[in-house]
Amino acid sequence: MSTILIDGQWRSSVNGQTIEVINPCDNKSFTTISRGTSADIDLAVAAAQRALDGAWGRMTATERGRILMKFGELIIKNAEEIALIEARDTGKPMTVARNDIVAVARYFEFYGSAADKIHGQQIPYLNGYNVQVVRVPHGVTAHIIPWNYPAQMFGRTLAPALAMGNAAVLKPSEDACLSGIRLAQLAMEAGLPPGALNVVTGYGYEAGAALTAHPGINFATFTGSPEVGVMVQESTAKNAVPCVLELGGKSPQIVFNDVDMDKAVPIIVKAITQNAGQTCSAGSRLLIQQDIYETFVGRVAEAFKKVKVGTPEMDLDCGPIVNAKQFARVKGFIDQAVASGVPLLARGVLADGVSPEGYFVAPALFGAVPRDHQLACKEVFGPVLAAMPFSDEEDAVRLANATEFGLVSGVWTENGSRQQRMAQRLHSGQVFINCYGAGGGVELPFGGMKRSGHGREKGFLALEEFSTTKTVVLHHG
Repeated sequence: MSTILIDGQWRSSVNGQTIEVINPCDNKSFTTISRGTSADIDLAVAAAQRALDGAWGRMTATERGRILMKFGELIIKNAEEIALIEARDTGKPMTVARNDIVAVARYFEFYGSAADKIHGQQIPYLNGYNVQVVRVPHGVTAHIIPWNYPAQMFGRTLAPALAMGNAAVLKPSEDACLSGIRLAQLAMEAGLPPGALNVVTGYGYEAGAALTAHPGINFATFTGSPEVGVMVQESTAKNAVPCVLELGGKSPQIVFNDVDMDKAVPIIVKAITQNAGQTCSAGSRLLIQQDIYETFVGRVAEAFKKVKVGTPEMDLDCGPIVNAKQFARVKGFIDQAVASGVPLLARGVLADGVSPEGYFVAPALFGAVPRDHQLACKEVFGPVLAAMPFSDEEDAVRLANATEFGLVSGVWTENGSRQQRMAQRLHSGQVFINCYGAGGGVELPFGGMKRSGHGREKGFLALEEFSTTKTVVLHHG
């Protein structure tokens, strides 16, 4: 299968090598992708630069927007096909896969319609001068996206970059990239000029490393682990290239004693079991005020016991973990917690008929988790929820902020003054009060603090991230 797109043409890797694609439901290979390396990255970056120097660079913002909106229409038209591809590649339930494809279309609708609405500034200056500040694209942008939401991430990173007139080189995850391949085909059908979007599949340590270190890129965006994020930033810094990094989280759900339990429990459970917990913004810590701890955690435990895990076509609450390495990591966290004596309060259920060779993990609720335990501070990236009691508001803030991450927080209270105080004091890029959108809305700026990264995706702020300013000073006398 030729999965490398360069200058509008699909091709195999320069070295002719491939990578097997594994179905996480049964640990069996079902196709291959091209194993791109630095040689393919060189060709892709050169193609992107030619597009900037040619038809794509000369296109008006309105024309770019029309192409992106047409792309969104094609995604909706082919949504079921793409959802099937996404579900098989990642193992996620069909309902989740379908929702993801609708979200991808929304990205291109939103940014397509916004492409010609980013305006500059006029600055009052000295007499005889006219000063303008205009927004311009960075140039060639590098995009490295993860395996947990491959289709959604395709839209989240590429739509604003293309809307602003950048030419992109995408390196999707080798673990889940098939929906991105199909989406790129539709992008060409929508009228995207050759070279405006280039795709190189391959391993992160080969193609990904070559892309972030390439002297021909002008901007980079990466979503993944903090450890790899540091490597990306070090790599781009050598060429003075800026980047946006979204590096995961250990997000708290903070439940006060005036919570509406009926409303909160199902949302809290879904926030950790959605996509089998493989979500950077997953609500993985449950902080409960002491006087309602037993009651509330008991209700969450009952809900956890009803969570079912199965294959995409079963369309249950969870699918499998995406690959063998992550499967072993998640199981390791659970086994270590049990071995160290942390109470295991509830487990979800594996559906009858799932393959024992698949990467299926029954969701696990632990509590009360000691505050210094790894479940309280390390990102599991799986369906594992750590419950902990707190005494009062001060203790809640201290506990919520007591990790190296700062991506999302959830606050559950009917006290309006407390809602505002908590929103101000929590160290996270998003705060949800009596809800948990966790990166849901295309319109909502998304990004982290501390080791969760820097820069913002989504919303209009993403258009600013994927562009820079140019100051034009005219002396007219």
